[in-house]
Amino acid sequence: MSQTKKPVEEIDRVAIRFAGDSGDGMQLTGTKFTEATALAGNDLSTFPDFPAEIRAPAGSLAGVSGFQVHFASEDIRTPADAPDILMAMNPAALRANLGDLRPGGMAIVNTDAFSTKNVSQAGYTEDPLPALRDNYRLVEIPLTSLNREALASLKLGARETDRSKNFFALGLMYWLYNRPMESTERWLEGKFKGAVLEANLRVLKAGHAYGETTELFPVSFVVPKAKIEPGTYRNITGNTALAWGIIAAGQLLGQPIFLGAYPITPASDVLHELARYRHFGIKTFQAEDEIAAACSAIGASFAGHLGICTTSGPGFILKQEAIGLAVMTELPVVIVNIQRAGPSTGMPTKTEQADLLAAYYGRNSDSPVPILAPATPGDCFYTMIEAFEIAVKYMTPVVVLSDGYLANSSEPWMIPEVATLPRTNVDYRTDPDGFQPYQRDADTLARPWAVPGTPGLEHRLTGIESEDVTGNVSYLSDNHQKMVNLRAEKIARIAADLPPVEINGAERGEVLVVGWGGTCGAITAAVNEARADGQDVSSIHLRHLNPFQSDLADALSRFNQVLVAELNHGQLWRLLRAEFLVPAESLAKVEGLPFKIAEIRSRIDQMLAGS
Repeated sequence: MSQTKKPVEEIDRVAIRFAGDSGDGMQLTGTKFTEATALAGNDLSTFPDFPAEIRAPAGSLAGVSGFQVHFASEDIRTPADAPDILMAMNPAALRANLGDLRPGGMAIVNTDAFSTKNVSQAGYTEDPLPALRDNYRLVEIPLTSLNREALASLKLGARETDRSKNFFALGLMYWLYNRPMESTERWLEGKFKGAVLEANLRVLKAGHAYGETTELFPVSFVVPKAKIEPGTYRNITGNTALAWGIIAAGQLLGQPIFLGAYPITPASDVLHELARYRHFGIKTFQAEDEIAAACSAIGASFAGHLGICTTSGPGFILKQEAIGLAVMTELPVVIVNIQRAGPSTGMPTKTEQADLLAAYYGRNSDSPVPILAPATPGDCFYTMIEAFEIAVKYMTPVVVLSDGYLANSSEPWMIPEVATLPRTNVDYRTDPDGFQPYQRDADTLARPWAVPGTPGLEHRLTGIESEDVTGNVSYLSDNHQKMVNLRAEKIARIAADLPPVEINGAERGEVLVVGWGGTCGAITAAVNEARADGQDVSSIHLRHLNPFQSDLADALSRFNQVLVAELNHGQLWRLLRAEFLVPAESLAKVEGLPFKIAEIRSRIDQMLAGS
């Protein structure tokens, strides 16, 4: 006798958070659900949130790992302020995340994990589940037991059996939201063999079947495909896009890439990704420390390669003296700082935007550098191409400020056709017949890229102040004044190449929200919501932080109030007030978490109300 198929309800969007112990595989579970969602044709945004400890005590709050995915049938820009569903694998995961679950949302809990010991270790004085039923839809599933039952016939130990319970949860969520499982099955077949492969495939299907047969879920849901621009898409994280942008820059500029890097969270993935592409002329070097990584990249640039080093905040500070050397020697090297929270070691896996002033002023003396910041995970690709073009055209080190949120979060990204990528018109080649070796370009003030061994381009290069492009050492005061002015003017002239400021909304009005980096999604969503409600608000998101676009001052002046929203204590806010004398207000957040749409919207409402 066939069972009656459950009804399917259509919804526009949903946000799901997977949460559990750091050993429960929540990042993998979230990643696989995200990939299946991308294949289903939905727009999506993700937010992985995991502890810095390699292995915090099991069942502790410090060891909770989470992954939130927001997907919809329309354009979305953030992983959502609050999840609609929380999948909690233990009491600690429930306690750490329940406060974010929207009122009336669904909490799916693994009741097998709610032992007296685990409940106490999570900080509860009593079983928290009975109290949840008043405010949330509580779904209690003995997930560990069901997983063990599905694998009872396999000869696996208890530990190996329990490690696969995340795929039981994944199969359940695949059924609940009608996600395709084929891509996950193919991934498992390429990753595992034997009994481990069989276990994961079996529990994935068992979780799917449980959703279909249990009375706990009377309906399943479907989110229709999003209407997007035709093309070939893939799900991409910021770090992957950044690495691919580096590769593309090398191909477009026709020069080999050299990456010098020391492993540091959250930048290490870029080193790992680039190491896979030697066939594109990529050389990767894992240095013994941050200073060696920077110096090796500078040396590669001196030898005619496109030098780059990747790091995060603590490593960026260690590289500052070497960056000063690149400023003095005027070599094209790119430094990527994927920012994280806190001074010193801080919170390595949490996001922040607090290294902007370090990029501006962190070196000794006057040593200006161009500064760029991508706005979305996919934008990391194009930002890297632009960074290399500026570095080579103006013969200068360039700093790119990404952040932990962009690095680890993901979005659907349309893979560009190679023919559509921006083609550089930079004439950097060291042909002594094409220019005078001791003359700068009249427009950019860039000196020739004089690769050692090129006849006619003999020169000296040191960290000591020198006579213009000859490199002859000079301690003359007038020469030092000239060179400091020249290096500053060279960076200022980059503004001539920058596009006009783009304003989201009206060109003038009451409130303008300004942001940079990974805050783009939350700011844009908040402003769009406010405009839909008839409020007079617009936004600008800056990619170019030094120099600023030449028409930025005019754009700021056309609004009565300016709000600068950033994940620091007001660093861009200070720069804009100093540079343009605008009475801007600061919306600062330093919690290690990205902005919520509601936080920005609330401040907009206050400004419009005059409070």
